[in-house]
Amino acid sequence: MSQGSAPRYPLVLVPGMLGFIRLVLYPYWYGIVEALHRAGAVVFAVQVSPLNSNEVRGEQLLARIEEILRETGADKVNLIGHSQGSLTARYAAARRPDLVASVTSVAGPNHGSELADYLHKHYPHDSVRGRLICFLLRMVGALMALLDTGYRGPKLPVDIHASHHSLTSAGVAQFNRRYPQGLPETWGGHGPEEVNGVRYYSWSGTLQPGITDRGRNLLDGTNRSCRLFARTFVREAGHCDGMVGRYSSHLGTVIGDEYPLDHFDIVNQSLGLVGKGAEPIRLFVEHAARLSVAGL
Repeated sequence: MSQGSAPRYPLVLVPGMLGFIRLVLYPYWYGIVEALHRAGAVVFAVQVSPLNSNEVRGEQLLARIEEILRETGADKVNLIGHSQGSLTARYAAARRPDLVASVTSVAGPNHGSELADYLHKHYPHDSVRGRLICFLLRMVGALMALLDTGYRGPKLPVDIHASHHSLTSAGVAQFNRRYPQGLPETWGGHGPEEVNGVRYYSWSGTLQPGITDRGRNLLDGTNRSCRLFARTFVREAGHCDGMVGRYSSHLGTVIGDEYPLDHFDIVNQSLGLVGKGAEPIRLFVEHAARLSVAGL
Protein backbone atom coordinates (compact mmCIF):
# COMPACT_ATOMS: atom_id res chain seq x y z
CA MET A 1 0.00 0.00 0.00
CA SER A 2 1.55 3.26 -1.11
CA GLN A 3 1.32 6.61 0.61
CA GLY A 4 -1.29 7.64 -1.95
CA SER A 5 -3.53 4.68 -1.11
CA ALA A 6 -3.49 5.21 2.66
CA PRO A 7 -6.86 5.67 4.39
CA ARG A 8 -8.31 9.17 4.33
CA TYR A 9 -9.07 9.12 8.06
CA PRO A 10 -6.89 8.06 11.02
CA LEU A 11 -7.04 4.44 12.16
CA VAL A 12 -7.89 4.03 15.84
CA LEU A 13 -7.04 0.60 17.31
CA VAL A 14 -9.21 -0.39 20.29
CA PRO A 15 -8.03 -3.30 22.50
CA GLY A 16 -10.15 -5.97 24.12
CA MET A 17 -10.63 -7.06 27.71
CA LEU A 18 -7.40 -6.66 29.71
CA GLY A 19 -6.06 -4.72 26.76
CA PHE A 20 -3.22 -2.23 26.85
CA ILE A 21 -1.11 -0.05 24.58
CA ARG A 22 2.35 -1.23 25.59
CA LEU A 23 3.60 -3.16 28.61
CA VAL A 24 7.10 -1.76 29.12
CA LEU A 25 8.37 -2.42 25.56
CA TYR A 26 5.74 -5.01 24.58
CA PRO A 27 2.88 -3.70 22.39
CA TYR A 28 -0.63 -5.13 22.25
CA TRP A 29 -0.78 -4.70 18.46
CA TYR A 30 2.54 -6.47 17.89
CA GLY A 31 4.07 -5.28 14.62
CA ILE A 32 0.73 -4.00 13.35
CA VAL A 33 1.04 -0.29 14.14
CA GLU A 34 4.50 -0.14 12.53
CA ALA A 35 3.29 -1.95 9.40
CA LEU A 36 0.37 0.44 9.02
CA HIS A 37 2.67 3.42 9.52
CA ARG A 38 4.99 2.10 6.82
CA ALA A 39 1.98 1.86 4.52
CA GLY A 40 1.29 5.54 5.06
CA ALA A 41 -1.63 5.34 7.48
CA VAL A 42 -2.08 7.61 10.48
CA VAL A 43 -2.55 5.22 13.42
CA PHE A 44 -3.47 5.60 17.08
CA ALA A 45 -3.48 2.69 19.53
CA VAL A 46 -5.72 3.82 22.39
CA GLN A 47 -6.41 2.68 25.93
CA VAL A 48 -9.79 2.25 27.59
CA SER A 49 -10.72 0.54 30.87
CA PRO A 50 -9.29 -2.99 30.66
CA LEU A 51 -12.17 -4.34 32.76
CA ASN A 52 -15.50 -2.59 32.38
CA SER A 53 -18.74 -2.50 30.40
CA ASN A 54 -18.96 -1.76 26.70
CA GLU A 55 -20.76 1.50 27.48
CA VAL A 56 -18.15 2.80 29.94
CA ARG A 57 -15.34 1.85 27.58
CA GLY A 58 -17.29 3.39 24.70
CA GLU A 59 -17.62 6.75 26.43
CA GLN A 60 -13.88 6.73 27.11
CA LEU A 61 -13.26 5.94 23.45
CA LEU A 62 -15.47 8.84 22.34
CA ALA A 63 -13.44 11.23 24.50
CA ARG A 64 -10.23 9.89 22.93
CA ILE A 65 -11.67 10.20 19.42
CA GLU A 66 -12.41 13.86 20.02
CA GLU A 67 -8.80 14.38 21.15
CA ILE A 68 -7.50 12.65 18.02
CA LEU A 69 -9.70 14.76 15.76
CA ARG A 70 -8.43 17.94 17.41
CA GLU A 71 -4.84 16.73 17.12
CA THR A 72 -5.01 15.66 13.47
CA GLY A 73 -7.61 18.06 12.09
CA ALA A 74 -9.48 15.06 10.61
CA ASP A 75 -13.28 15.02 10.43
CA LYS A 76 -13.69 11.34 11.32
CA VAL A 77 -11.80 8.20 12.32
CA ASN A 78 -11.79 4.56 11.29
CA LEU A 79 -12.25 2.32 14.34
CA ILE A 80 -10.71 -1.16 14.45
CA GLY A 81 -11.56 -3.12 17.59
CA HIS A 82 -10.23 -6.47 18.74
CA SER A 83 -12.45 -8.71 20.89
CA GLN A 84 -14.40 -6.51 23.36
CA GLY A 85 -12.84 -3.56 21.58
CA SER A 86 -15.25 -4.32 18.73
CA LEU A 87 -18.25 -3.77 21.00
CA THR A 88 -16.60 -0.63 22.37
CA ALA A 89 -16.16 0.69 18.84
CA ARG A 90 -19.74 -0.19 17.92
CA TYR A 91 -21.02 1.82 20.89
CA ALA A 92 -18.97 4.87 19.90
CA ALA A 93 -20.18 4.70 16.29
CA ALA A 94 -23.81 4.27 17.33
CA ARG A 95 -23.66 7.24 19.67
CA ARG A 96 -21.63 9.56 17.41
CA PRO A 97 -21.83 8.38 13.80
CA ASP A 98 -20.76 11.88 12.73
CA LEU A 99 -17.29 11.17 14.16
CA VAL A 100 -16.81 7.66 12.75
CA ALA A 101 -16.18 6.67 9.13
CA SER A 102 -16.03 2.91 9.71
CA VAL A 103 -16.07 0.20 12.36
CA THR A 104 -14.10 -2.99 11.87
CA SER A 105 -14.62 -5.90 14.24
CA VAL A 106 -11.62 -8.23 14.59
CA ALA A 107 -12.65 -11.41 16.42
CA GLY A 108 -15.41 -9.46 18.12
CA PRO A 109 -18.06 -11.30 20.21
CA ASN A 110 -20.90 -9.52 18.44
CA HIS A 111 -23.39 -12.11 19.67
CA GLY A 112 -21.56 -12.96 22.89
CA SER A 113 -18.88 -15.46 23.85
CA GLU A 114 -19.66 -19.04 24.84
CA LEU A 115 -16.58 -18.92 27.06
CA ALA A 116 -18.11 -16.03 29.01
CA ASP A 117 -21.37 -18.01 29.25
CA TYR A 118 -19.49 -21.03 30.62
CA LEU A 119 -17.73 -18.96 33.27
CA HIS A 120 -21.04 -17.32 34.24
CA LYS A 121 -22.65 -20.72 34.72
CA HIS A 122 -19.80 -22.59 36.43
CA TYR A 123 -18.03 -19.73 38.25
CA PRO A 124 -20.82 -17.40 39.45
CA HIS A 125 -19.65 -14.15 41.02
CA ASP A 126 -21.05 -15.02 44.46
CA SER A 127 -19.25 -18.39 44.62
CA VAL A 128 -15.82 -19.01 46.12
CA ARG A 129 -14.40 -19.85 42.70
CA GLY A 130 -16.05 -16.79 41.17
CA ARG A 131 -14.64 -14.49 43.84
CA LEU A 132 -11.19 -16.02 43.31
CA ILE A 133 -11.33 -15.33 39.58
CA CYS A 134 -12.44 -11.74 40.26
CA PHE A 135 -9.53 -11.28 42.66
CA LEU A 136 -7.03 -12.64 40.15
CA LEU A 137 -8.41 -10.44 37.38
CA ARG A 138 -8.21 -7.41 39.61
CA MET A 139 -4.58 -8.19 40.45
CA VAL A 140 -3.68 -8.78 36.80
CA GLY A 141 -5.38 -5.54 35.81
CA ALA A 142 -3.53 -3.59 38.51
CA LEU A 143 -0.18 -5.08 37.49
CA MET A 144 -0.79 -4.29 33.83
CA ALA A 145 -1.72 -0.71 34.69
CA LEU A 146 1.64 -0.34 36.46
CA LEU A 147 3.52 -1.76 33.51
CA ASP A 148 1.68 0.11 30.75
CA THR A 149 4.16 2.64 29.39
CA GLY A 150 1.89 3.64 26.50
CA TYR A 151 -0.84 5.30 28.56
CA ARG A 152 -0.40 8.44 30.63
CA GLY A 153 -4.00 9.51 31.24
CA PRO A 154 -6.15 9.43 34.39
CA LYS A 155 -6.74 6.19 36.25
CA LEU A 156 -9.37 4.13 34.45
CA PRO A 157 -12.26 2.61 36.46
CA VAL A 158 -12.58 -1.16 36.83
CA ASP A 159 -15.82 -3.14 37.10
CA ILE A 160 -15.20 -6.86 36.68
CA HIS A 161 -18.86 -7.89 36.93
CA ALA A 162 -19.87 -5.38 34.25
CA SER A 163 -16.99 -6.50 32.04
CA HIS A 164 -17.99 -10.16 32.27
CA HIS A 165 -21.71 -9.49 31.76
CA SER A 166 -20.89 -7.38 28.69
CA LEU A 167 -19.37 -10.46 27.00
CA THR A 168 -22.03 -13.09 27.81
CA SER A 169 -24.67 -13.96 25.23
CA ALA A 170 -27.36 -12.39 27.44
CA GLY A 171 -25.32 -9.24 28.04
CA VAL A 172 -24.48 -8.77 24.36
CA ALA A 173 -28.12 -9.42 23.41
CA GLN A 174 -29.13 -6.49 25.62
CA PHE A 175 -26.38 -4.38 24.06
CA ASN A 176 -27.48 -5.37 20.55
CA ARG A 177 -31.07 -4.31 21.17
CA ARG A 178 -29.81 -0.80 21.91
CA TYR A 179 -27.04 -0.71 19.30
CA PRO A 180 -27.94 -3.02 16.38
CA GLN A 181 -25.97 -1.15 13.72
CA GLY A 182 -24.15 -3.50 11.37
CA LEU A 183 -25.60 -6.73 12.77
CA PRO A 184 -26.76 -9.53 10.42
CA GLU A 185 -30.49 -10.23 10.34
CA THR A 186 -29.83 -13.97 10.13
CA TRP A 187 -27.33 -16.09 12.07
CA GLY A 188 -24.15 -16.51 10.06
CA GLY A 189 -25.07 -13.88 7.50
CA HIS A 190 -23.62 -10.51 6.59
CA GLY A 191 -24.86 -7.30 8.14
CA PRO A 192 -25.62 -4.06 6.31
CA GLU A 193 -22.54 -2.50 4.77
CA GLU A 194 -23.44 1.02 5.90
CA VAL A 195 -25.63 2.45 8.64
CA ASN A 196 -26.01 6.16 9.41
CA GLY A 197 -23.03 6.90 7.19
CA VAL A 198 -20.74 4.42 9.00
CA ARG A 199 -19.28 1.43 7.13
CA TYR A 200 -19.14 -1.88 9.03
CA TYR A 201 -16.66 -4.72 8.47
CA SER A 202 -15.48 -7.83 10.32
CA TRP A 203 -13.03 -10.69 10.18
CA SER A 204 -12.16 -13.56 12.52
CA GLY A 205 -10.39 -16.89 12.74
CA THR A 206 -10.89 -20.45 13.90
CA LEU A 207 -8.72 -23.11 15.50
CA GLN A 208 -7.65 -25.51 12.78
CA PRO A 209 -5.77 -28.66 13.89
CA GLY A 210 -2.59 -29.16 11.90
CA ILE A 211 -2.32 -25.44 11.18
CA THR A 212 -3.06 -23.26 14.21
CA ASP A 213 -1.34 -25.73 16.54
CA ARG A 214 1.78 -25.83 14.37
CA GLY A 215 4.41 -23.32 13.32
CA ARG A 216 5.48 -20.83 15.97
CA ASN A 217 2.32 -21.55 17.99
CA LEU A 218 4.20 -24.59 19.29
CA LEU A 219 6.06 -22.08 21.48
CA ASP A 220 3.05 -19.92 22.35
CA GLY A 221 1.22 -20.66 25.60
CA THR A 222 -1.76 -18.52 24.59
CA ASN A 223 -2.54 -20.99 21.80
CA ARG A 224 -2.75 -23.80 24.34
CA SER A 225 -5.10 -21.61 26.39
CA CYS A 226 -7.33 -21.04 23.37
CA ARG A 227 -7.48 -24.76 22.66
CA LEU A 228 -8.52 -25.35 26.27
CA PHE A 229 -11.12 -22.57 26.22
CA ALA A 230 -12.56 -23.96 22.97
CA ARG A 231 -13.83 -26.99 24.92
CA THR A 232 -16.45 -24.74 26.54
CA PHE A 233 -18.15 -24.07 23.18
CA VAL A 234 -21.35 -25.92 22.30
CA ARG A 235 -23.25 -23.98 19.64
CA GLU A 236 -20.07 -23.24 17.70
CA ALA A 237 -17.99 -26.21 18.80
CA GLY A 238 -15.18 -26.67 16.31
CA HIS A 239 -15.85 -23.25 14.82
CA CYS A 240 -14.25 -20.79 17.22
CA ASP A 241 -10.91 -19.14 17.92
CA GLY A 242 -10.95 -20.26 21.55
CA MET A 243 -12.86 -17.23 22.83
CA VAL A 244 -15.23 -16.14 20.05
CA GLY A 245 -17.33 -18.20 17.67
CA ARG A 246 -17.07 -17.90 13.91
CA TYR A 247 -20.63 -16.71 13.31
CA SER A 248 -20.84 -14.72 16.52
CA SER A 249 -18.09 -12.52 15.10
CA HIS A 250 -20.09 -11.39 12.07
CA LEU A 251 -20.69 -7.67 11.58
CA GLY A 252 -21.34 -5.72 8.41
CA THR A 253 -19.31 -6.94 5.45
CA VAL A 254 -17.62 -10.18 6.54
CA ILE A 255 -14.14 -10.14 5.04
CA GLY A 256 -13.41 -13.64 6.33
CA ASP A 257 -14.35 -15.84 9.28
CA GLU A 258 -12.09 -18.88 8.91
CA TYR A 259 -8.58 -17.51 8.92
CA PRO A 260 -6.24 -19.98 10.67
CA LEU A 261 -5.82 -17.73 13.69
CA ASP A 262 -6.63 -18.13 17.36
CA HIS A 263 -7.95 -15.22 19.42
CA PHE A 264 -4.44 -13.89 20.13
CA ASP A 265 -2.87 -14.74 16.75
CA ILE A 266 -5.30 -12.37 15.07
CA VAL A 267 -3.44 -9.39 16.60
CA ASN A 268 -0.07 -11.11 16.07
CA GLN A 269 0.34 -12.24 19.69
CA SER A 270 2.37 -13.42 21.44
CA LEU A 271 5.50 -11.71 20.03
CA GLY A 272 4.43 -12.76 16.57
CA LEU A 273 4.30 -16.45 17.53
CA VAL A 274 1.41 -17.51 15.31
CA GLY A 275 0.28 -20.66 13.55
CA LYS A 276 1.70 -22.28 10.44
CA GLY A 277 1.58 -19.88 7.49
CA ALA A 278 -0.52 -17.28 9.32
CA GLU A 279 -0.07 -13.63 8.35
CA PRO A 280 -2.23 -11.48 10.65
CA ILE A 281 -0.35 -8.25 9.90
CA ARG A 282 -1.17 -8.62 6.22
CA LEU A 283 -4.89 -8.58 7.04
CA PHE A 284 -4.56 -5.16 8.68
CA VAL A 285 -2.49 -3.67 5.86
CA GLU A 286 -4.90 -5.03 3.25
CA HIS A 287 -7.82 -3.62 5.19
CA ALA A 288 -6.23 -0.19 5.31
CA ALA A 289 -6.04 -0.32 1.51
CA ARG A 290 -9.68 -1.45 1.43
CA LEU A 291 -10.71 1.56 3.50
CA SER A 292 -8.72 3.81 1.18
CA VAL A 293 -10.50 2.47 -1.91
CA ALA A 294 -13.83 3.08 -0.15
CA GLY A 295 -12.81 6.72 0.37
CA LEU A 296 -12.42 6.23 4.09
